[in-house]
Amino acid sequence: MIIKNGIIVDPSTGLEEVGTLYIRDNRVVRVVPGAYFPGEEEEDENVLDASGRYVMPGLIDLHVHFRDPGQTYKEDISTGAAAAAAGGVTTVCAMPNTNPTVDSVETLRYVQDKAKNSASIRVEQLSAITIGENNEMLVDIPAMKQAGAVAFSEDGKSVMNTLLFREGLRQIAAVDGVVMSHCEDKDLVCGGVMNAGAKQEELGYPGITNAVEDVIAARDIFLAAEQGVQLHLCHCSTRGTVELMRMAKRMGYRVTAEVCPHHFTLTDADIPGDEGNYKMNPPLRSEEDVQALIEGLRDGTMDVISTDHAPHSEEEKSNGFKSPFGIVGLETSAALTFTALVAPGLITVSRMVELMSLNPARVIRKDDERGTLRAGALADITIFDPNVVWTVDPDDFQSKGKNTPYAGKTLVGKVVVTICDGKIVYQDQQQTITGED
Repeated sequence: MIIKNGIIVDPSTGLEEVGTLYIRDNRVVRVVPGAYFPGEEEEDENVLDASGRYVMPGLIDLHVHFRDPGQTYKEDISTGAAAAAAGGVTTVCAMPNTNPTVDSVETLRYVQDKAKNSASIRVEQLSAITIGENNEMLVDIPAMKQAGAVAFSEDGKSVMNTLLFREGLRQIAAVDGVVMSHCEDKDLVCGGVMNAGAKQEELGYPGITNAVEDVIAARDIFLAAEQGVQLHLCHCSTRGTVELMRMAKRMGYRVTAEVCPHHFTLTDADIPGDEGNYKMNPPLRSEEDVQALIEGLRDGTMDVISTDHAPHSEEEKSNGFKSPFGIVGLETSAALTFTALVAPGLITVSRMVELMSLNPARVIRKDDERGTLRAGALADITIFDPNVVWTVDPDDFQSKGKNTPYAGKTLVGKVVVTICDGKIVYQDQQQTITGED
């Protein structure tokens, strides 16, 4: 395959210029800057014309929920992978809070086998930290790491038993594992369903304060540093967590952090009423928090943009703020990031790729062949058209979940082709990119 005349964006090599990408046997062979000139040996190649589009390493989402096993009416590995491909994502990290929980080698292998047989993109699976996420007994950490768990997380809740959590961190450090931390002090939630503030008071629901996140973020940063384990903070939403990350990086701790598009594009003031598609955990925060998150993404304090893709059925999300927490995000994340951050000039497109591809690859230690377009890298590639203006229609989603607060929103920039392992796994039917010379 040849991808010609695209704007090659590869922060791993500092490249951002028009060029042509050559793929053979599911690997990047070379990138040639400048205009494309066909050679005789290339006459039979599949040629994609990416003129005016960005050609970037495939996006990597560190935080998705595919609901498989146990709740496949919401999503399954096949539909989740299709949604990822439509969003330009070629690797996902699936959280373990399924039913049953991914807390055993048997369940881990179920996901791995199903992904191998039915997913169009790469699905990495996390292990829980405690059995059943019940905060009582650690999983067999060495066995889960040996079986291929990409990281460990108690996502959906925190390990509230601090002594148990510290022991888990010690064991994960011993196997050189990665911890992805859901920062939520369950004792402080007190039934809250949305950000504590004026909107919460208007709607009459109990609120969730920033301290619910900040307290556990601080705890986990210091405990992870003590145990010498690599820590990644999931779905950060508060100004306090950004400041904690600045402190942690000044102190040289091995910690990274992610921000979700909904947390840097919406505030609690945007909630139109008792609308379940605006209910997520952590909740939409204040304008002050949003600006702190954006600044953290700009200045390098925050490392990754992930989605926390959390599909639910339409019936489940029809009960306002009594609905389950969570929204879908895989099919809108790249466009939201471009619209909110790149188009206004807050970050460059290279920084976008760093946040959505290179840095995630580094977090899960796959940057030797993912998150890059260097020769020899896996041919996982996203082609993104910055000139397409489109309106979000959940009925067009590949995901089973249609629960998004962005329905009807106009976005700038769209994924037009996704290539995984050298194969086209998604192509926008309204955008022409294949063709003959």
